[in-house]
Amino acid sequence: MSPLLADDVEAFRRLVLERSGLTLTADKDYLLRARLEPIVRSETFGDLSMLLRQVRVAPGSELARRCIDAMATHESFFFRDNTPFDQLRDVLFPELVKSRAGTKTLRIWSAACSSGQEPYSLAMLLRELPALFADWTIRILATDFSAPILERARAGLYSDFEIRRGLSPERQARWLVREGAAFRIKPEIRSMVEFRQHNLLDGTGMLGRFDLILCRNVLIYFDPITKARTLESLASALEPDAALILGSAETVVGLDGAFEPREGLRGVFQVKSV
Repeated sequence: MSPLLADDVEAFRRLVLERSGLTLTADKDYLLRARLEPIVRSETFGDLSMLLRQVRVAPGSELARRCIDAMATHESFFFRDNTPFDQLRDVLFPELVKSRAGTKTLRIWSAACSSGQEPYSLAMLLRELPALFADWTIRILATDFSAPILERARAGLYSDFEIRRGLSPERQARWLVREGAAFRIKPEIRSMVEFRQHNLLDGTGMLGRFDLILCRNVLIYFDPITKARTLESLASALEPDAALILGSAETVVGLDGAFEPREGLRGVFQVKSV
């Protein structure tokens, strides 16, 4: 096994940061090895050092894209951290019903949606509130920078283990159908979600404006400058009275940006009033 050259590793770290915003510090070298070794084995490279050298030589190649994609943490499950969904049901959705009564239109963005559990959870929750949204036009946009993970999300096919992470037996029976050893999301839920490839680093200008944005468990992987830039971009995509929901370990405090916490709600932020 050839030793890893520091210049090759550093070049790969810079490439990952530039393309995805993910920060790979020196203490994450174990992660680099774990995520890239499967690609080493599937290609004609003798070891990881040869792979990194090739990526450095051809940073725009399909191989480089696969390696960058492999470094992303595609961890997701249904109704992850119930608190945001409880707050949506009890506070945010009723507020939006009142403020959007004139148009009866709701547009939601699930940013960095990974394998789709979050946007499908949103669709299920909205379907479970017919008294609020029976005759509304609701659009859920789900984006991720990874094309392979989006293919999985669009298919809506999940293992028994994935289904049991977050879905009650009642929801399993109501919103999924068994296909062999797996389960597929029913068409009425899948039809509510549009999946699209998008990199948060590219801004939000082409996506339009939203009444609600969920960008959970993403900013924790960004450096402070990238966090601040991403939050400014998200703010520009929100309607003035809309909300941003972040992950339980994420905050806008200290970034001196466009958002402020929503009083009484955990992980919910609003654009600062001028």
